[in-house]
Amino acid sequence: MRTDTNQESFMEQLIHYVWKHKLFPLTGLKTTDGQEVEVIDPGLHNHNAGPDFFNAKVKIGGTLWVGNVEIHDRASDWFLHRHDRDPNYNNVILHVAESIDVDVKTRRGDYPPQMRLQVPTAVREHYEELLTTDEYPACYRIIPSLSKLMIHSWMSALQTERLEQKTEAIAQRVKDCDGSWEAAYFVTLARNYGFGINGDAFETWAKLIPLQSVAHHRDNLMQIEAFFLGQAGLLDTAAIPERYQQQSLNDSYFTELKSEYQYLAHKFGLQAMDANQWRFLRLRPQNFPHIRIAQLARLYYEQRAGLSQLLECESVKQVRELLATQVTHYWETHYVFGEDSIKSEKKLSAASLNLQIINTVAPILFAYGKHKNAEKYCERAFDFLEALKAEDNHIVRMWKEVGLMVETAGDSQALIQLKKAYCDRKDCLRCRIGYEYLKGELIIKGLRELG
Repeated sequence: MRTDTNQESFMEQLIHYVWKHKLFPLTGLKTTDGQEVEVIDPGLHNHNAGPDFFNAKVKIGGTLWVGNVEIHDRASDWFLHRHDRDPNYNNVILHVAESIDVDVKTRRGDYPPQMRLQVPTAVREHYEELLTTDEYPACYRIIPSLSKLMIHSWMSALQTERLEQKTEAIAQRVKDCDGSWEAAYFVTLARNYGFGINGDAFETWAKLIPLQSVAHHRDNLMQIEAFFLGQAGLLDTAAIPERYQQQSLNDSYFTELKSEYQYLAHKFGLQAMDANQWRFLRLRPQNFPHIRIAQLARLYYEQRAGLSQLLECESVKQVRELLATQVTHYWETHYVFGEDSIKSEKKLSAASLNLQIINTVAPILFAYGKHKNAEKYCERAFDFLEALKAEDNHIVRMWKEVGLMVETAGDSQALIQLKKAYCDRKDCLRCRIGYEYLKGELIIKGLRELG
């Protein structure tokens, strides 16, 4: 079996699927030499190297066999994939293919029995429809008829899958931060202050913040801001648009921060990031890096940006109180250096706080809970997502339009996972909705007629 499913033909994947779910007539099956075949258990689908299905139970000519099954589009693929040279295929009890064009042989010299398995016409047509339809999602017609139990079960699995996926990214950050969960949390928090557009830049920036060094100046907000803005490259005069450069040079706070950062950079051997990594195009001013970094600086100064504080929060309300922040005094009247704006507190909005809980807090709690084998943090992650209203974005709206109920952030996260991990990849064979689509009444009826 090839381990990269992208290399397999769509047809071979479909034959695997038909075998796994027994979407074929249960009687009348025969090997190429005329022996009757009864599939008792198709076995465990193997996604790694080796035969496609382990521990299958198949009666061939009245004799019960327990072992492995290999499946191909054409029987000759056995040799194409060099199974005749691989001892792992010596114990194959049945070779299944839609086209039997050769006899197959194991390395040991045996000739495994072969059976032709045709994909039912209705299954094939439905699968091709899922792959080629211009409508999105392709399975939209079946969604209103799905049971609430099936939808709830699949959404729960997708929600867990999404948190597992985010756990992998967090685990990599922990590794990048020399095993520090506190630092990895700060990087994750910062990344999500980019709210998508500047996410990568914020992650790069956060990894350049020497938190142990900053801690020596925790009681001085101006110095923290100098650390943060300086490492972002935003205190470099060349990073300021030309129309604001002269005003910035005359701005006492800018010159104070710049001078302070030069001192800190020399003291701690700091190297700033390239300010060109920051994106401003089509950004609302309240999302400018200067504003978000100022909010983070204040959060850090008030000792509310640490993982230990987050782990003490047992409710969404407590998390909101912990992460609620606003800019420092200077930024109340500025969005960038050198240009005044109408005075405002520039707080982190309620919507932005919810996104932080969804994208930072829940994943960190889940990942940390798994790392520490502390179930309470994993459960808290799910509880927080269920306590928040669903996100409002184009993906969620798309699913609502085809009839899915989307009420909580847990639901919206599940549906984002569904689109990105399944629909966008046309991976309908792993999707439970795709399964329902393929095994519809037309298929069941056809199998009964054939059986």
